Amino acid sequence: MASKAIAADDAVSIRPEQGYPSPVYGWFMVFVLTVAYVFSFLDRQILSLLVEPMKRDLALSDTQISLLQGLAFALCNVLVGLPLGRLVDSKRRTWLVAGGIAFWSLATAGCGLVRSYGALLALRMGVGAGEAVLTPAANSLIGDHFPPHKVGLPLAVYSIGIYIGGGLALVIGATIIAGTLQSGPALLPLIGEIRPWQMVFLIIGLPGLLVALVALCLREPRRTGAVHSVTAADGSQVAAALPLRDVLAYLRENKRAFLAINLFMGFSAVAGYGVAAWIPTMFIRRYGWSAVEIGHIYGLLLLTFGTAGVLCGGWLGDVMTRRRGASGRLRAALWVKLATIPLIFGYTLLPNGSWALVPLAGAVFLPTFLNGLSPAIIQQMVPNQMRGTAISIALLVINLLGLGLGPTLIALMTDYLFHDPAMIHLAILAVSVAMLMLSLTCLLIGYRPYVALVDRLQHAGPAPASSGVSTDRVAVP
Repeated sequence: MASKAIAADDAVSIRPEQGYPSPVYGWFMVFVLTVAYVFSFLDRQILSLLVEPMKRDLALSDTQISLLQGLAFALCNVLVGLPLGRLVDSKRRTWLVAGGIAFWSLATAGCGLVRSYGALLALRMGVGAGEAVLTPAANSLIGDHFPPHKVGLPLAVYSIGIYIGGGLALVIGATIIAGTLQSGPALLPLIGEIRPWQMVFLIIGLPGLLVALVALCLREPRRTGAVHSVTAADGSQVAAALPLRDVLAYLRENKRAFLAINLFMGFSAVAGYGVAAWIPTMFIRRYGWSAVEIGHIYGLLLLTFGTAGVLCGGWLGDVMTRRRGASGRLRAALWVKLATIPLIFGYTLLPNGSWALVPLAGAVFLPTFLNGLSPAIIQQMVPNQMRGTAISIALLVINLLGLGLGPTLIALMTDYLFHDPAMIHLAILAVSVAMLMLSLTCLLIGYRPYVALVDRLQHAGPAPASSGVSTDRVAVP
């Protein structure tokens, strides 16, 4: 074995349905975390609607805009993500969440005050740093409020924050732009002239501070499952992060499953983030729509079809797990991916924007199933006090590949391959199909190792007295 089992005197094994907070408070926690996630994607996604005015005012290229949308955010998110994930596994998670929300909200509002590309780049990195703590902490907190066979739906509800936030970003942004087009730039005391796109950043950034205050008041739940602990000064057992050597040993022992599943999610994210970043611009350039028109319509598609897809994904994952066991959620992900490919050809190649909305709605609905499936897929692979680390690793891959490459690959194709911004629909098509095929390949490679790992974890008994962590001896909830 690459590593040994968690010591019996260092772990507390809790059977399903025991040791969890009340369902009512559990769902309240899910609600607050979902609202926070909504704000995180409001702040992250709003830039996709502001491409043309920002390019005009700051004289930027598609590639420079894509760096603001993706790489600047992703790099800082990745750099701080793993250290924050380790803190999630041992420290008070509710306080970490509150601090992250406050930090990214101030950074977003700051984007409305600057007038240079360099300052925008730095603040977008700040948004990425603040958001890095939310999902690892949220997944860990939700996992300590619901037993494994019921956690899929709460995690899916949290995940709809992506599409509520992304949709609201477009709807609110379009509404603000429509309201300021006639009046033009505004003059604010002590700040000076503020253009409409800058006002959007201010309006969506500052309310996040209220969400941070609510998160600060949440109760920290007891950690469930195999809980590594240390003895405090008063003799009580206090949860502590697993030693890094044990975490690394566990990852090495199961490297094929972890690598394949994380790359599956990462390549999927390249397509997802790339499309989300450039769809509004595609409709503006290809079909002659205004930012207000596509902002309202695409925003409503994300709010309705995106939200429905995530919830359906969480529900389907729970159903498939009950019927198919460890392989259930991966089977669901496979069929969803295959069904998405023809829809991409539809919305990128149809000559009429109104016609293109039909396959676009389907291409919003089906891929979002993965957002309802992925959190539980990852949680099934690890014991309790590796959840934060495991989610952070997944986010590292998703953000580095998805945010780092998705928007920029499409921009590079329009700038340097097609040499024509109007060809953005072909760039979206090429990148999306290529990334989906890569993601399917990784899913098939990781299928058997993943199922074997989850089966071992789910059927493991209490660990014998020793130290470390092993895939076949970890007590899980």
